[in-house]
Amino acid sequence: MLSGETGMVVPRSCLKVPSPCWSCSSPKPNIIHGRPSILCDVLSTRLEQRRPIHASSGSVLLKHRLPPKSWDSHMHVVEPERFPVSATAVYKPTPHTLSEALAFESALGVENLVFVQPSIYGTDNSCLLDALRKIGPSRGRGVVVVDPATIKPETLNEWHTLGVRGLRINLQSVGKVMDKIELEETLLQHAEIARPRNWIIEIYLPLKMISMVESILPRLGVRICIDHFGSPELASWDDNGPAFNPYNLEGFSSLISLLRAGKTYIKVSAPYRLSKDHQMRDLQAMAREFLSVAPNRVVYATDWPHTRFSRVDISPFTECCLKLCETKPGLAERLFRRNTEEMLGVVSD
Repeated sequence: MLSGETGMVVPRSCLKVPSPCWSCSSPKPNIIHGRPSILCDVLSTRLEQRRPIHASSGSVLLKHRLPPKSWDSHMHVVEPERFPVSATAVYKPTPHTLSEALAFESALGVENLVFVQPSIYGTDNSCLLDALRKIGPSRGRGVVVVDPATIKPETLNEWHTLGVRGLRINLQSVGKVMDKIELEETLLQHAEIARPRNWIIEIYLPLKMISMVESILPRLGVRICIDHFGSPELASWDDNGPAFNPYNLEGFSSLISLLRAGKTYIKVSAPYRLSKDHQMRDLQAMAREFLSVAPNRVVYATDWPHTRFSRVDISPFTECCLKLCETKPGLAERLFRRNTEEMLGVVSD
């Protein structure tokens, strides 16, 4: 989950039952108050039979509340039969086609897609580029993975025409650890490619490594985007414990400093990979802080097809994102549309 994939194990009970809205104090598990919502049966490492994506009356109401021309800023298309995965892939994927992606997004109320390269494809971006070519740059953007030492400028220029606007560095999905010297070298190499094209560098790494990014960013001369809330390690929720303070998380203060500095975006996405609280009160506190300090640089994403997780319902999370935006006029349009457009160079009305 380009993808926001990780090996973290979350109890399946947290995935099969929609989580309560962040702003609700009641422990009841359905934030849509009994109405059915969008369900997407997702296959993880095991081969399971997929059920069709569908939208019900409850999800239609959600669909109509999303701002027009909303973007899903982080999702994947996976077609292993047409585009074989890397021999070093850390899990075995199942097909999730462009037509399935479009059906899911349409049911949710999202019109525009950002395809992010998943770890299973390594530096072979063929599947992503095929999907991007089919929907066109007016509705799509892409974030690719490359080897800076071998990628050719003419290839990058061709991809730019298709709608590619970013490079991804994915450490979290494959469990890779870098020290500051190696991370700095990697970021500088990618920045040399991204800078002349005004592309972003998208980074998926543990929150505790963000302090290293903070010290390196001034040398890059590019904008960056941090995946999935910064990928914090969140403890089990204790209703009788002290109030959650995100600043107690290692790396959170550095993430906030990056957001304040103006060249960093953060994706609120993949909550099921992170929170062990059914109400996601820890992520609520983080998201509110993001929106408070950098309302123009927070973007929404579904992380479809939720690789390595099954039966994920993204509707409760989407409801909560809308709820968080109620305090400020225009904030929902920022979160669901404008921030992504500005980050990835979309010319819009």
